[in-house]
Amino acid sequence: MLIKIYPENPQPRATRQVVETLERGGIVVYPTDTLYGLGCAIDQLQAAESVAQIKGEDVAKDLFSFICADLSQLSLYCKPISDSIFKMMKRHLPGPFTFILEANNQIPKLFKSKKKTVGIRVPDNEIIREIVRELGRPILNTSLSHSDEDPEYVCDPEWIHERYGTLIDIVVDGGLGGMEPSTVVDCTSGEPVIIRQGLGELIL
Repeated sequence: MLIKIYPENPQPRATRQVVETLERGGIVVYPTDTLYGLGCAIDQLQAAESVAQIKGEDVAKDLFSFICADLSQLSLYCKPISDSIFKMMKRHLPGPFTFILEANNQIPKLFKSKKKTVGIRVPDNEIIREIVRELGRPILNTSLSHSDEDPEYVCDPEWIHERYGTLIDIVVDGGLGGMEPSTVVDCTSGEPVIIRQGLGELIL
């Protein structure tokens, strides 16, 4: 199903339809401030395994991030962080960054693994943040990757729907997306280290 949602003022009825799908264990493609994302509610393990299968990855690996509406959910899934790291994150979020933090003991319960870190995203996109706010918990997220031969399908929701429509429940059409991923910043050592330079420019 392809659902149009407007980024300036997401329609409550359409947003609610996406949230209800996620609550039922559905898989959704949605816009962010970088690439379109593919994900599910974090407490839906079967859906998470399906997302990983679509990407050809293992859900227990550190290749998935949590999309949060804001930073208020950090303490639920991450170990305490320093004031300097928190302030740096607050300066850059919402924005095109993934911050790698130490996971607390809630993460192994969610994923039945020894996962020790978690990537946190708060995209500068009102559609996905409104969906997460209404869902009440983060979305397990991975970006739609592309090959050099056919990059268009990761930024055009109609192409995405054509390619993935039989594998997922909803594609949220929020307009054309980007083709550059987020900047990934590892904060687990106490000092921020860029491990992938993407769209975001980190200011220390």
